[in-house]
Amino acid sequence: MTHSAANSTNTRVLDASDRDDRRLADAIEKTFAQCFAQDYRTELVGGALEPLYEPASSAQPARLLYREDFPASALHEVAHWCVAGEARRQRVDFGYPYIAGPRSADQQATFFALELRTQSLEKQFAQAAGLDFLPSADNLQADLNGFGGDIVAYEPQLLDWLAKPAGARARRFIQGLESTFGTRGEEGAPQTQRPERHIGGNDSPFRGPDVD
Repeated sequence: MTHSAANSTNTRVLDASDRDDRRLADAIEKTFAQCFAQDYRTELVGGALEPLYEPASSAQPARLLYREDFPASALHEVAHWCVAGEARRQRVDFGYPYIAGPRSADQQATFFALELRTQSLEKQFAQAAGLDFLPSADNLQADLNGFGGDIVAYEPQLLDWLAKPAGARARRFIQGLESTFGTRGEEGAPQTQRPERHIGGNDSPFRGPDVD
């Protein structure tokens, strides 16, 4: 089912008994709407079989579709949107092709390199929402330990990017998540399952560099 992101009422998800995927995803959608619906004419919408970005048209706003009710998928797709420049946001799925598995070692290494900033940002979003972060290889045979270490090592560069104008949308979303979930200054929380995508993958398409 597709959920509406139109409600402008701030939602605080503080009770552990309410931290199921549906409630978390709804809160993330509403936070995105509060942050971006007016200024960027973009909606975050769950319930999709596969994630997809649809640019705005004269008849409707842009739509950022994520898998089912998975909070991890929602945060991942928002990370892609925040990293994508204005030109990328005019193209379906930001103009990136999907390269399905199985992949060669070189192809997987390229995937990790291209996903590094996006998943590093997704980790920041997860922390702001009080959720544990699980890195994605989009390939069940790939080594996630090394990529997880790369994400940790990349954090100083990500924080530098976040402090620049290019990181303004991501900063706004982090602040929105902290307000919604009451997590400013906190770490650690319930872990959400990252759904698989295609064969041996998950919710993240194999996309090119996140630049205009």
